[in-house]
Amino acid sequence: MSGHGDPIPMTSRKSGPLTGVAEVPGDKSISHRALILGAMAVGETRVTGLLEGEDVLGTAQAMRDFGAEVTRHGDGEWSIHGVGVGGFMEPEDVIDCGNAGTGVRLIMGCMATSPITVTFTGDASLRSRPMGRITDPIGLFGAAAYGRTGGRLPMTIVGARDPMPVRYTVPMPSAQVKSAVLLAGLNVPGETVVIEKEATRDHTERMLVGFGADLTVEDGDEGRVITLKGQPELKPQTIAVPRDPSSAAFPVCAALITPGSDVLVPNIGLNPTRAGLFTTLREMGADLVYENEREEGGEPVADLRARFSPDMKGVRVPEERAASMIDEYPVLSVVAAFAQGKTEMVGVKELRVKESDRIDAMARGLEANGVTVEEGEDFMTVHGLGPEGVPGGGTAKAQLDHRIAMSFMVLGMAAQAPVSVDDGAPIATSFPIFEPLMSGLGAQIERSEA
Repeated sequence: MSGHGDPIPMTSRKSGPLTGVAEVPGDKSISHRALILGAMAVGETRVTGLLEGEDVLGTAQAMRDFGAEVTRHGDGEWSIHGVGVGGFMEPEDVIDCGNAGTGVRLIMGCMATSPITVTFTGDASLRSRPMGRITDPIGLFGAAAYGRTGGRLPMTIVGARDPMPVRYTVPMPSAQVKSAVLLAGLNVPGETVVIEKEATRDHTERMLVGFGADLTVEDGDEGRVITLKGQPELKPQTIAVPRDPSSAAFPVCAALITPGSDVLVPNIGLNPTRAGLFTTLREMGADLVYENEREEGGEPVADLRARFSPDMKGVRVPEERAASMIDEYPVLSVVAAFAQGKTEMVGVKELRVKESDRIDAMARGLEANGVTVEEGEDFMTVHGLGPEGVPGGGTAKAQLDHRIAMSFMVLGMAAQAPVSVDDGAPIATSFPIFEPLMSGLGAQIERSEA
């Protein structure tokens, strides 16, 4: 079972040129944060372009359960009447976060310093993921967590009644952990300080400032030092959510490996803490151009034009880039299979604890389709077979992971024989229009009976 109902096996076949405009959904990371900070503001926040995938809809419901009024007005148009910092009510029922690792961790953070008790659960994939990286730091504020062995869901968090500010060094590059601590710090008197040795996506910091929080960021000997003054009155905002670079990765990468393709992907957020994949693809020799570069809502944005790139070469992706493209390594490994030479991905142990063990999932699936892969705890190397050189013909196990499923659908668009995944149902968590969007460009994706 997928955790999303019955499994949906899918097969992707070699396509003709992919052409046209790919209007991908809104940014998932920004969508989660807009709902949460809107619920913690006083007054009405308006959001356009919100991603309406299952993960984000779960966060919207959680904010309703905390007492905020969250309303959908039309396609991607939402309003949130917030309850203010410290105004959360105790939910009457369990908070079900589905497949949303980001959602559950941010929500745990935002409620951890309110005197309420909340029980969290999720689908089979989310229940297998450790939550200690969140429960440890929120415990420093005074919150208590009671979960299954190994710190897994279902889990009950008892919020701190008299929270104290903390100074916390994030032990691994993780925007989720950093953001959870900052959200917890909102309802705490005094200054909460978060230190990260490697910069991660900074949507939370940007949005907190936009909502009126007193937040500063400095680079020091310890790393990137973020200081937040607690108990502000957050002011409601109007937020236009840029389109998701992690979703844009799929039509972009499919165009690069499919002969004759020319695809435009408009309005993509190019926050430097998120754009590592596109930098890497250009280093490989991809014909990937940024058009109409601009800034919207404090975030850099551009239209991406991707064309078939038969001369791509394998590269070594530097370890320090990992945090800016951690969700894109699966589809990068697909592109690497069609490049010349080997592509080395290092410093990627975080992939072992995502929705699935993504290193294992990609390695096994690529091998099933004729691609040689080397892997270790913290690295993966793909030996490229050149343009049109991937045999295909295999079935990959998605392991309840939306990005794994979509990556193998991209592989099938350019492989010699069709490529299948055992379950494409999780795709709906982040990219509910993936199939019609890719089909509209010319891809051949079919569902089959389980």
